[in-house]
Amino acid sequence: MSDPVKKKLRVATTSLAGCFGCHMSFLDIDERLFALLEAVEFDRSPLTDIKTVGAAGMCDIGIVEGGLCNAENVHVLREFRKHCRVLVAIGACAVNGGLPAQRNHLELGAMLEEIYHAGHGVARGTIPNDPELPLPLDKVHPLHEVVQIDVFIPGCPPSADAIWAVLTDLLAGRAPALGHGLLHYD
Repeated sequence: MSDPVKKKLRVATTSLAGCFGCHMSFLDIDERLFALLEAVEFDRSPLTDIKTVGAAGMCDIGIVEGGLCNAENVHVLREFRKHCRVLVAIGACAVNGGLPAQRNHLELGAMLEEIYHAGHGVARGTIPNDPELPLPLDKVHPLHEVVQIDVFIPGCPPSADAIWAVLTDLLAGRAPALGHGLLHYD
């Protein structure tokens, strides 16, 4: 009798308010991507053309990079949480707001006024007010302030080895552990 075919886990990824550097680190796992593809099927991801998470059912693992700076980011995050059994916050922006949170010490209205009216910013003129633009939040928030996060991978961006370690632990059914040498804050 032959061995039963092991079911692939469904994985989805998204990027919110950040630089996409964490997805680049994910791609830096290089040839290990081939081993990963033996064990997972990607749902929403830069590797697919799927636009909504869970389009084909629940995802086992959701990976989110970036913080929350506008209403659309919050909506996408909440949808991810609803459709993913395990949610992974990857990178400094997702874990603590990262570089986008540097604006948190500024009042949003005053910041927009300075950028669009005072003439010191790149844009001059009217503060954008279009229904197609997501409403900015007063502050940039890390993901855990809005939904439950199951796994945190800190770093800016985290190393490919750290991402690989977490993914292989999750795929093996183990609680992820990032030991010495996998976390860098430079």
